Amino acid sequence: MSEVTFIDVARDAGLTVPNVWGGRDTQKYIVEVKGSGLAFFDYDNDGWLDIYLSNGVRFEETYTPETAPISRLYRNNRNGTFSDVTARAGVGRTGWGTGVCVGDYDNDGYDDLFCTYWGHNVLFHNNRDGTFTDATHRAALHADRVRWGTGSTFFDYDRDGFLDLFVGNFVELDISKVPKPGEQRGCMWRGRPVVCGPRGLPAGTNILYHNNGDGTFTDVSEKSGILKPGARYSITSVSYDFDNDGWPDLYVAVDSMPSILFRNNRDGTFTDIALNAGCAYNEEGREQAGMGLGVSDFNADGWLDIFKTHFQDDTPTLYQNNGDGTFTDVTFNAGMGNLNKYVGWGTAFMDYDNDGWPDLFYVTGHVYPGFFKDNMDTFRSPRIVLRNLGNGKFLDVSARMGPGISQRFSSRGSAYGDYDNDGDRDVLVLNMNDPPSLLRNDGGNRNPSVTLKLIGSRCNRTAVGTRVRVVTGDHAQIGEVCSGGSVMSQSDLRLHFGLGKAALADLVEVRWPTTQQVESFARIEAGQILTIKEGAGIIGRERYAAQPDARLSR
Repeated sequence: MSEVTFIDVARDAGLTVPNVWGGRDTQKYIVEVKGSGLAFFDYDNDGWLDIYLSNGVRFEETYTPETAPISRLYRNNRNGTFSDVTARAGVGRTGWGTGVCVGDYDNDGYDDLFCTYWGHNVLFHNNRDGTFTDATHRAALHADRVRWGTGSTFFDYDRDGFLDLFVGNFVELDISKVPKPGEQRGCMWRGRPVVCGPRGLPAGTNILYHNNGDGTFTDVSEKSGILKPGARYSITSVSYDFDNDGWPDLYVAVDSMPSILFRNNRDGTFTDIALNAGCAYNEEGREQAGMGLGVSDFNADGWLDIFKTHFQDDTPTLYQNNGDGTFTDVTFNAGMGNLNKYVGWGTAFMDYDNDGWPDLFYVTGHVYPGFFKDNMDTFRSPRIVLRNLGNGKFLDVSARMGPGISQRFSSRGSAYGDYDNDGDRDVLVLNMNDPPSLLRNDGGNRNPSVTLKLIGSRCNRTAVGTRVRVVTGDHAQIGEVCSGGSVMSQSDLRLHFGLGKAALADLVEVRWPTTQQVESFARIEAGQILTIKEGAGIIGRERYAAQPDARLSR
């Protein structure tokens, strides 16, 4: 077994309420199989990651207010456990809750919560007292019709200091018009009837909202060029500066159609360059079932690369950024050509062993339980961990990473962050019709690391889009603060950097997104969480907590 293992501590942590999503054994509609996301975020600014879990319903059940499943918020008790604060916080909502992203849209210093639905999306404003208010109508984000929102992301596309909002939409779903399983070509899989879609169903259109700076948003989808690629089956979106020009771009993972790379034209408009850039299809020129997204500089060349998960019988895709506006599909060269056994979902680059090289983690799970009713081990599948070898290749180490990796669920969203503040990254997983998994990283902090919490002043307060470069010896890493990602989920907004065997980072450079000014900090000691405020420098230092696995490393 590896020196690093993942242990599912969800039950001991108090995360025992099961997810509810569609029929348990059989489904009639595609909405019953897509599932939902979750979030790691610090809603009360106490320095510890809290948890938000999206939830759904079942068509065949009738609920009372007392029995209806709701999305839930859990507060971190700072001792390895969480308390359900849903009722007090005012975020308990019933419906088909699909995705979540986090950002401080009004720059009041507390992160707000945007939740997508098959139905009507919701913006929860953080009241700074442990409660939230539904601000959807007040912010002009309420739609006049039912839509299927999926992955969303806050980002400041015009660099005015206020977070704008991109919302992906999947299918224009009217269940009264959907064929029954097996009735059409898109309702069959391996010769057997399954729920219809997405092919054969009308695709959704994506939306871009501009933040007006007064607590309201304006739909700028048409004039920004977001609508030009046409309707797509969009699932997950992320915003990063892929061409290193200082302006945030946008990548959208699309199911069964070409994915989208929106280049920021720096004038309030975007152009989809995915086809010419080489990241719309895989290297064979095939569209894939784009599900989850992870972004990092896996080969330490200073350019951000893209990892995308897909359906069974297809590999995930690793796009290497060539630094000239194009990407190359290096999936097979990187050693991932045989990863086609499972349906992949939530994912991220995460340096699980703090060696300074971003590894890959993704969760899996099939979408047709009725198809596998005689062999649920095929429907429920394990997690996948790929170790970055530092030479452009990855090694599948899943089998030696402990029971938290080998356990089988049909999972969807996943979020990544250091919930126990012990210096290594943990994983939160949403399991369909089961309680969530909280995978504690045991042993990852045997190598040192540093964690950075960034606060904007001239830029948005959440510091989304801030680029950080950490140099240790001759090795340089980069990271950006991102809202959204994985599969319709939100990971820790703090940036975590493993330092290998080094006791300190020689240099930390922070490039703030609005001004593009760079602040530099030399000789940053490992083993701490630094709070850096734009223009004020380091305003806080906290040593990592001495959790049981942290003590093993000292």
